[in-house]
Amino acid sequence: MGMSVDLWTLLLLLAVTGVAAGLVGSLTGLGGAVVVIPILVGGFDTSFAFAAGTGMVTILATSSTTGAAYVRDRLTDLRIGMFLEIATVPGALLGATFTIFLVHADLENALLIALGGVLLTIIPLTLTRRANELPEPRSPDARSRRLGLRGHYHDAALGRDVSYEAADTTPALGVMFGAGIVSGMFGIGAGVFKVLALDRFLNLPMKIATATSNFMIGVTAAAGAGVMLAAGYVNPVLAAPVAIGTAAGAYLGSQILPGLRNRTVRYLFVPVVLALAIEVILRGFGLA
Repeated sequence: MGMSVDLWTLLLLLAVTGVAAGLVGSLTGLGGAVVVIPILVGGFDTSFAFAAGTGMVTILATSSTTGAAYVRDRLTDLRIGMFLEIATVPGALLGATFTIFLVHADLENALLIALGGVLLTIIPLTLTRRANELPEPRSPDARSRRLGLRGHYHDAALGRDVSYEAADTTPALGVMFGAGIVSGMFGIGAGVFKVLALDRFLNLPMKIATATSNFMIGVTAAAGAGVMLAAGYVNPVLAAPVAIGTAAGAYLGSQILPGLRNRTVRYLFVPVVLALAIEVILRGFGLA
């Protein structure tokens, strides 16, 4: 770390970074590492591997804090989340393992540029649904009907109960496996891909997608964090204050989300994805 500040100032700055990360992560379902990792690399001169390890701890803090709140508010669909984890956890284990090799092979830059390109393709997919407060009903596939992947919640912003049922589970599982790999490799939670799968392929309301993503990213990050911890890429001096700040920011976000409209959540989602895409591309070219 290249910042010339005393330890207590450093810890305070890391905690403030965590608060911002937790707030963004809980409102968008992205996990907060999208804020932490760029700041650690650019502002604190932290190596990518240690930033990714800290990012996974940040994701765990966000998920643990918001998970309980969203389950209490009945926004998290545990059945759908646990079903999709059968794809994300193996992906996270593979992704974290790849990162350990890539750190030594110095190939992260090319992968960051590729990741930025993938993220940019997600934005138009999300904007095509920008006017939808609630998704148009679609017929569930056979797997969804067999597993009972449906539910309902009370939408405080609309003032009524909303029912939903998961639509296309096969492409959603494929996206979730890719999300697991990205999460393990880059330590960003890959909530962007999880929300995409939940919103676009499973056709869930955006608030359900965000809340369920917050639950899922913790399970996925736990798998990847174990690999990074074993490899020595989790620094407690970095991770502890960030995790504490993240928990506070995530709690604040969990109090705000239930009162927001689904379209508002989607509008919050898009600029965060755009900022992440630009950041990783610039970092890949050595410009950030």
